Amino acid sequence: MSNREIPAGIRLGVVRGITYGLFGPPDPIAEPVRALGAGVIRCYLYWSQLEPEPGRYVWDALDTLLAEFDGGEEIWITVSSASRWGTRRVTDFLPPSPALDLEVFGEFVRRLVARGRGRVTYWQCDNEPSIPILWAGTAEEYAAQLKVFAAAVRESDPDALVVLGGQPPEGPPPEVFDYLAEHCRDDFDVFDVHLYGDPYAIPDRIAGARALMATHGYQKPVVAGEYNGPLLVQYPEVFPEIGPIMQGFGGSINAPDDTWTATTDDIDKPTPEHDAMVALYDRMPELPAHLQMFLADCPPEYEQLRHRQNAREIVMRNVLALASGVRRTLCWNLAPEAPGPGDRYAIMHLLFDKFKLMDYADGRIAHRYPSGDALALTAEALHDAHEVTRYEVPDRPELYVFEIARDRGPLLVAWSRTADESASPVDYDHPWSAPDARARNAFGDPVPVRVANGRLTVGLSMTPLLITA
Repeated sequence: MSNREIPAGIRLGVVRGITYGLFGPPDPIAEPVRALGAGVIRCYLYWSQLEPEPGRYVWDALDTLLAEFDGGEEIWITVSSASRWGTRRVTDFLPPSPALDLEVFGEFVRRLVARGRGRVTYWQCDNEPSIPILWAGTAEEYAAQLKVFAAAVRESDPDALVVLGGQPPEGPPPEVFDYLAEHCRDDFDVFDVHLYGDPYAIPDRIAGARALMATHGYQKPVVAGEYNGPLLVQYPEVFPEIGPIMQGFGGSINAPDDTWTATTDDIDKPTPEHDAMVALYDRMPELPAHLQMFLADCPPEYEQLRHRQNAREIVMRNVLALASGVRRTLCWNLAPEAPGPGDRYAIMHLLFDKFKLMDYADGRIAHRYPSGDALALTAEALHDAHEVTRYEVPDRPELYVFEIARDRGPLLVAWSRTADESASPVDYDHPWSAPDARARNAFGDPVPVRVANGRLTVGLSMTPLLITA
């Protein structure tokens, strides 16, 4: 059984999206990735993309990715087993499914990993195998495929790490990961947990992943291969409006008839929920604010409301995960899959489009949203950090204060847990050995802070502050 650790240090990263070069030549990404301060880049590559016909390999996407990065960043590749000829479900996009011949699949993985040997740190076997739109098979079939995948990776690059398909938030049947934790302990090196939903549940989510492994007598490093927020479903008031649409889309998410597929040929076709989404947009002015803010071209005040909460949660989710012992966090996602506005009448657009950190400008990924600014701010503050520890404030459980050890001297990240943007900041004072201090909030704005007699005093609100000497 492998007990290899991830490389030392803390790194914040970013996910390119669910495709890289699948729908056309891959766009340059190294410059925007570095501008965000990301030290890890995760990309999806598809079996259909790399071996479109048996024995014919097309390495263009992989070679382009490796040529863009010089080794300063860690590369994480999620390998989707979708294939028009090699898998049970015939598709080049979604959902991936069990290979018809595991030996053939293993040979593909061996060749792929050999081509990236020494350059790719993490190889992941598909993603979120408890969600049928992302894995059209059973837990047992995923375990069998993972075993072949892991053996192929270790044969072609013994130094690379194998990542278990990511564990999504609550909702999917828990027995899938119960089974994988029990039966796949020898076939992965890293446990990937996806930190969406309530940010304050992050410590419990990470502890749950560790407890799942401990039940079967082992531990592996836990990473956050995806996170972002807020998620639309964090707001209970939106459910009466989107519930019927989500139910109508359930056939695509849950694939109950075992026939649903999406291919690259379907990309411009209307989705099943198209008409219901058109009706929702027609009613935009009467919808709750926390629903409007996820719609394209919503009123500016709601767009800014979501931007502010997104920026806050970028900081919060990272700090909460790092304080729980995670050392790699990857934000979903860098930018849209392709230039253009996307299909606003698709439920996936409503749920996830505004998670993009950047967007296209003049044909390249160059425009940065406030969430991208928040990630860059957080990554810069944490790039030489060693340890993140929550400082418990006596009788003040609503205060979240984190002391961060780093090479450049002290860093404090702090906020007050409240749901009211308009609430006045509450005074907080903290031991402080440096002669002065500087504070910025999650939006990058300077915030007043006082230092006297070995203490600093600052006002805390729902917006995290990053305080340095």
